[in-house]
Parts: sequence; structure tokens; C-alpha cells
Amino acid sequence: MTHILRNKFLGSATVGERGQIVIPAEARKEYGIEIGDKIMVFASRHGAGIILIKAEHVTRMLSDTIDQLGKIVKASEEKKEETE
Repeated sequence: MTHILRNKFLGSATVGERGQIVIPAEARKEYGIEIGDKIMVFASRHGAGIILIKAEHVTRMLSDTIDQLGKIVKASEEKKEETE
């Protein structure tokens, strides 16, 4: 659990009656989270907690991953053609 200590603490939140939390102002400011932004919730490894990521960043990460996979497939096909 020592890896948790390496992370930056940005405040705390309390879960309300309907399961809502308020993201601390410092965290919203640092990560550009604004009213209406979609936030995706992921489980952290080993059940240590949850991870909140702006949906637009997840979309961008997936798009970048798909682009990289396409490059790998293309390079693999070119290498295969060279060896035939």
C-alpha cells in the first residue's frame, strides 16, 4: 500500500445520502473538471479504491491505443511480406 503515499492528496469527500460525492475544488481546478463533465469510474487494482477519469480522456486514450495497434499490425504484415 506504500504506492498510495506517492500520490498527491487533493482533499477528501463524504458520500451523501444518494451516493453523491463532491470532488474537492483543488482537484477540479487541477484537472479541469467543470460542471456537466462526464466522469468515468474505474476500480483500482487490488480493490484499494476507485479511480475517476474524465470521459474525454478515456476516449482519447482508447483512440491512441487503436492507432498504435494499427501501426503494429501494419508493421507485422510488412515484416511478414519481407520474409516470404
